[in-house]
Amino acid sequence: MEEQECCPQFDPSTYQDKEHVWNNKLFVKGYVNQIFHMPLNMGSVITKMWEKIESAGAKPENKDFLMLAYDPSPWKSELYITVTKEVEGLENATLSGKFISKVFDGPYNAVPSWIKEFETYLEGKNLKAIKYYFYYTTCPKCAKKYGHNYVVAFAQVG
Repeated sequence: MEEQECCPQFDPSTYQDKEHVWNNKLFVKGYVNQIFHMPLNMGSVITKMWEKIESAGAKPENKDFLMLAYDPSPWKSELYITVTKEVEGLENATLSGKFISKVFDGPYNAVPSWIKEFETYLEGKNLKAIKYYFYYTTCPKCAKKYGHNYVVAFAQVG
């Protein structure tokens, strides 16, 4: 019996040490409840958003897909999913600016050390992060299946 693909296998070279310039890059935005940065309802939020994205015909191609998380507090996360057009019934948002991406591999609780490592990397390029977004490339089940838990950090730099 063939195993069904849930999350496509991620190629880290796609985002490792890359610069991205976005000019009103289109996303839909959702909110996830958290306790000390641990998501409580992420799965249901993603499912509801994805159903509306698919119904609207706004689903991006796999190569263009991003789902970015930004935590403004330990209690709430903002989730941004790329779309090809605005989606009725969801909060539409855009991101603009210069972003540097760096790929990490490990448990989610390593994020604080990844940020420190990223800050050192940016200092070497005379850049400073304004904001960090994280792209969790696979669900926990697929991370275990593939043997990697790749997370892409996007630093918006100024």
